[in-house]
Amino acid sequence: MGEVRLVGTAHVSQKSIDEVNQAIEEFKPDIIAVELDPGRYNALKKQQQEPASVDQVIESGNFTQMLIQWILAYLQRKIGMDVGVEPGAEMKAAVAMAEEREIPLALIDRDIRITLQRFWRSMSVIEKLKMIYALGRSVIMIDGGQEIDIDSLTHEDVVSDALDEFRKFSPRGARALIDERDAYMGHQLVRLAGQAGPEGRILAVVGAGHVTGINRYLSTPGDLPPEAPLTAPIKPFPWMRLFEVVVVGFFAFMIITIAFSGVGLDVLLWALLYWVLIHGVFTAVFTLAAGGHPLSALTGFAVSWYTALNPLIAAGWFSAIVEAKIRKPSPADFKRIFAAESLSEMWHIPLFKVVIVAALANVGSTIGTFVYFFFIFPMLGVDPAVVISQGLSNLWHAITSLLPS
Repeated sequence: MGEVRLVGTAHVSQKSIDEVNQAIEEFKPDIIAVELDPGRYNALKKQQQEPASVDQVIESGNFTQMLIQWILAYLQRKIGMDVGVEPGAEMKAAVAMAEEREIPLALIDRDIRITLQRFWRSMSVIEKLKMIYALGRSVIMIDGGQEIDIDSLTHEDVVSDALDEFRKFSPRGARALIDERDAYMGHQLVRLAGQAGPEGRILAVVGAGHVTGINRYLSTPGDLPPEAPLTAPIKPFPWMRLFEVVVVGFFAFMIITIAFSGVGLDVLLWALLYWVLIHGVFTAVFTLAAGGHPLSALTGFAVSWYTALNPLIAAGWFSAIVEAKIRKPSPADFKRIFAAESLSEMWHIPLFKVVIVAALANVGSTIGTFVYFFFIFPMLGVDPAVVISQGLSNLWHAITSLLPS
């Protein structure tokens, strides 16, 4: 088996670029391995790729996950701009030297789409909320001009502390984003070392946070977990679908008990009207808060009452379709989003607007459901205990009267 040497880098550090160049000069590797997958390699090389269509974005329904990816890319790009280094420049330097010296190049990282899917779906609802809060706070700090010591991000103690904090913050997210990729890249490097033979030398350029984990697997390859599960899509328990089914069931239960309680037809009609109004208002308000067009907000208002009862569709999809018709986003918007130098610039890109309108419209509809169930009985001016007990009693009498004696 050949020798593997790791170079831990920060992705926006001039010092890391210098260290990569120096390591290649001194180690004279037979293979240069980089923490890239084919998609990111093509993006780094600015090679033409088949752009996703706007229809595919809307049909995917992964609006929140897409926003997280865009914000993470923006933060990395913003830090790189502040220190005068392009994000991924150390990877680009490694690729350039490999090409210049005709050294075989190996892409050893897991497909970014699999990583993001496993990262997002593995986290609990609380972890996701904490992640969204942390990203928002980071954007404010970076846009506010807070300085970051980039070179310190490759120091072993700083990296260790940061990873420990991340694991406390989001243990499942850390497993998908760090631990699984350590194992995946460990598999690729062990395979490369075996192919290179006892005299082969492999230089691996990876993020500093992966060095300890990968080295552990290189020293004891037998500890590597099976590779296949690392690339399998996560199919989590459908909590959201269960929640939606519970909402439909509880709404039906409540309407039936009100109808049979004897409080009057007007109370039943108000209960139905409040369902339409509360969902519609919250969806419309959140759509407008995202900068959506009034017609998108009106569409959300019109459909939200129904989508809240249908687990297969969401109000945000309809608002996004209308927003896309008005804003007319194009595949070129993907490049514009990843090149935006400020959140304000990103906010005015049509595709970004469509996605954030969809995400926030869905949030508004969900909040509308909670508000409705918490406040419906006070709004109707009735005692829920009396309505439910009387409704169930009358319903039972109605059912038993229909049964043969």
